[in-house]
Amino acid sequence: VFLFDGPLSTLAAQLRIAMRVEIRKLQRRLQTTSVYVTHDQLEAMTLADLLVVMNAGQIEQIGAPLEVYQKPATTFVAAFIGAPPMNLLPLTAYLSPAALGMPDDAILGVRPEDLSLVTDQPGGDGLRLGLGVDAVEHVGAESFIYGRTPAGHDVIVRAAPDATPSLGSSIMAAAPRRRLHLFDAAGRRIGI
Repeated sequence: VFLFDGPLSTLAAQLRIAMRVEIRKLQRRLQTTSVYVTHDQLEAMTLADLLVVMNAGQIEQIGAPLEVYQKPATTFVAAFIGAPPMNLLPLTAYLSPAALGMPDDAILGVRPEDLSLVTDQPGGDGLRLGLGVDAVEHVGAESFIYGRTPAGHDVIVRAAPDATPSLGSSIMAAAPRRRLHLFDAAGRRIGI
């Protein structure tokens, strides 16, 4: 068994990427069980066959990396796995809990990449958010739009690289219902 405890944490970004690939190739070639401890969720996602997410010494979720990403068991996992993290909002501010059969104190989650910039026209059975643009980060193949809802909640939208809303402008972002996540007041996943 190999035990790795944050072996790449002090390396420069380019070297970290190369070393992640080398560690994965070595582990597969030697067919050796490895335990890899890291705070870097990208390392965890790319190196793991089985991911264990821990919070304050307690296991929050165990599963395949994509399973953990796509169906986080708790709000902690939802916020920890993913860059940028999942947007977490009070359900009552954006959707009708009664219509969804959910409690009033439920928490709504939506990943930045599941939000699309749309026109102000109503439609669909999912989520629509009006946002005031606070910042836009262009990071090459994509842009991150940081906005604030009229209710004062911060939201991040992952958009195409040519998305360039001006600071202070108003935009509309939408996500289909199948891409929404719901959590109870304690932060545990519930159905939608």
